[in-house]
Amino acid sequence: MKKLLPLLLVLCWAIPAHAFMKSGCGAGKCIDCHKLDVPEATKLLHKGVDKVLRVELSEVPGFWLVEAEKGNHKFPLYIDFSKKYVFAGNIYRLQDRSNVTSERQSEFNKVDVSKIPVDDALLLGSATAKIKVIVFTDPECPYCKRMHAEMKKVVKEDPNVAFLLKMFPLKIHPGSRAAAESIVCSKSLKLLQASYDGKQIPPPLCETKVVDQNVALAHSLGIHSTPTMVLPDGRVFSGYKPAAEILRLLGQSAATQQAQAPPKTGK
Repeated sequence: MKKLLPLLLVLCWAIPAHAFMKSGCGAGKCIDCHKLDVPEATKLLHKGVDKVLRVELSEVPGFWLVEAEKGNHKFPLYIDFSKKYVFAGNIYRLQDRSNVTSERQSEFNKVDVSKIPVDDALLLGSATAKIKVIVFTDPECPYCKRMHAEMKKVVKEDPNVAFLLKMFPLKIHPGSRAAAESIVCSKSLKLLQASYDGKQIPPPLCETKVVDQNVALAHSLGIHSTPTMVLPDGRVFSGYKPAAEILRLLGQSAATQQAQAPPKTGK
């Protein structure tokens, strides 16, 4: 119910906004009579945000999508056409049950994948796979365990996808740091699976600073929870995702990269 409540609120608001749009715009386009730019959005939001970066029409009828920034974090806000209401919660697309707000937030907060070292990462899938997803995971995180099983399904369904697993132990799991160090030293998927299964993990076979470096790196990227995926296009998604959702997000990533690729020129 907590997840559905924001959706219900948006639907309640979107219906009158859509009706207002029809009666106000007639057969024309919404932008013919509804205008909102960065300066006006900044004035409307006042002290609620540090900066408004961009304004565009939302896919939700009757709303503007505003890319806002507070501190080092960028996030989407939705302002209705009447400019009297702002919505900051999750919006779900009924067609595929995807979280529109989360996906927009991931686009706004892309990271530079080339700056993430993967020499220490465990490889789940084929080394020749063209699509590689970086995953920050905790060896004692129950949601990481669940998603690990889903990632295995993805690799089985699409051999062109592989996952690079970086150990990111959280303080809420007391034994995860020692387990992470042991896994990094052995670079063993079997040890990671054993940890997920609640088995005793042997002490680390080496002294390593990799885990501390991973923790520092994750925090610098704004990653504070596990599991967290970093897609090839730099979008970051936190939390458990089933196999079908991972494949859908990867499909979006591939489409975006193809659209942004420079056109081929003839000889």
